[in-house]
Amino acid sequence: MQQSQINETIEATLARLGLATRIDTDRFQSIVELFEDALKRHDTAIACSSLGHDLRYAELDKLSGDFASWLQNESGLIAGDRVAIQMPNLIQYLVVVLGVLRAGFVVVNTNPLYTERELEHQFNDAQVKLLVVQANVAQTAAAVLPRTGVEKVVVTELADLHPQPKRSLINFIAKHVKKIVPPFDIPGALSLRAVLAVGAKQNRQPVSPQPHDLAMLQYTGGTTGVAKGAMLSHRNLVANVMQSDAMFASHKLEGAGDVFMQPLPVYHIYAFTASMYALYGGAQTVFIPNPRDLGSVVDAFDRYRPKLFCGLNTLFVALSNDERFRKLDFSNLKVTLSGGMALTEAAANEWQTITGCTVSEGYGLTETSPVATSNPGYAQQIGTIGVPVPQTNVRVLNDAGELLGFDEPGELGIQGPQVMQGYWQRPEATAEVIDAEGWFATGDVAVIQPDGYLRIVDRKKDMIVVSGFNVYPNELEDVLAAHPDVLECAAVGIPDSSSGEVVKMFVVRKDVRLTEQEVKDFCRQHLTAYKIPKQVEFRDELPKTNVGKILRRELRDS
Repeated sequence: MQQSQINETIEATLARLGLATRIDTDRFQSIVELFEDALKRHDTAIACSSLGHDLRYAELDKLSGDFASWLQNESGLIAGDRVAIQMPNLIQYLVVVLGVLRAGFVVVNTNPLYTERELEHQFNDAQVKLLVVQANVAQTAAAVLPRTGVEKVVVTELADLHPQPKRSLINFIAKHVKKIVPPFDIPGALSLRAVLAVGAKQNRQPVSPQPHDLAMLQYTGGTTGVAKGAMLSHRNLVANVMQSDAMFASHKLEGAGDVFMQPLPVYHIYAFTASMYALYGGAQTVFIPNPRDLGSVVDAFDRYRPKLFCGLNTLFVALSNDERFRKLDFSNLKVTLSGGMALTEAAANEWQTITGCTVSEGYGLTETSPVATSNPGYAQQIGTIGVPVPQTNVRVLNDAGELLGFDEPGELGIQGPQVMQGYWQRPEATAEVIDAEGWFATGDVAVIQPDGYLRIVDRKKDMIVVSGFNVYPNELEDVLAAHPDVLECAAVGIPDSSSGEVVKMFVVRKDVRLTEQEVKDFCRQHLTAYKIPKQVEFRDELPKTNVGKILRRELRDS
């Protein structure tokens, strides 16, 4: 098998499906140019909503420009300096992130729930000069700042961009009634509203970043060692928006005026790029500040009746088991996107039964900006991650680095304009994952089907080896998730003196009467003997990342 044969097969698949095989990923010189084009094209449309308030594209244009003006004139930063943004899904997130880019600086997305240790590492590693932080999480940042090089801090409250009296009411309730704003002391901190007011009176100098200039440092989850900053250039981000736009043509969305519901945290690369695509297309993005509050997701779904919904397996399961959600009107819903973790067949089928909308699973990583593959809108294959987006090459290699053919599992490699420049200040780590030809080694085991679609088997590091046989947790979880009394499950390998490792299954039950033996018997009906769990542990819940991905590593260590 030659790489050229794989490329030709995939191009033939894209052509057969009516998808673009070649697009202009360099249509815009920078993500700033792309955004400013979108802001002008859609000026009268609603750009984003959160906590019941809308912001139109023209308002987003002005406010982000005001913030950029303040940054250029008052912050003391110079071109290329890093600005950390630490806030949940709020309309001011877009104001700030666009403002940072329009001022010529670099965005460092920061998880609002980071611990002091994680914040200190990221701020110092990225050499952050300015922090924009939401008041609810400013207490943790305040404790860390003296040990970092952060020079200025801007604080925003939940409803900063709402009109009065709603603004004061929401902020008062958050601070004094719900008590979700712990006290903090950051000397010299400025309010976002004050900063915007100053910026509105000053002149902004337009910037013209070059395609390979750094736009964002997006930190990986740090599941192995310390978190690393993936260097995403303007070209990386522009290319991935354009690649996503080409794939979304298959979903036949109108773009302008479509309602896109975004419950996943936008500081995560999956949600970030999905939101950037929505912005480019002129959609209205409905931000959900706290997706763990399932009631708020259901309320927003009922109110906005989205055409496009962005989720992942655990959220689909939770919503599908919510009685109020099941009774909603889903006639507007045309596209459901899944990413971030493996989609189980049971979750996909249940979602389609309830909503009438097929889930389109895609695949990507922080290091690929992130979208690498996606299921077309009219040709979804459940259980696959779809086909490569335009101008993306894929391959699978065995442990010896040899190219494998169709239906042979190996480590997935990706080559394309969306692949990061490397890890920030870590040339050795970069060289370990990106070769001289620009191929990025994902660490995921995949199969390329003869029809050009791909399937992810599992993460290499999560693979369980039982008596020399490879066992992939995703397969086991997909099987057990189909049990009517199983809400969630996760498989890990634990040491065993005779077989090296055995499978242990963690299960969250729908019915507390479900027994360990019933779990094993169900697995025995669908799996070969060495894949059947030797141990079953029932839990009230499974540990998850803030995005909702199940933490197998934490389960292994427990």
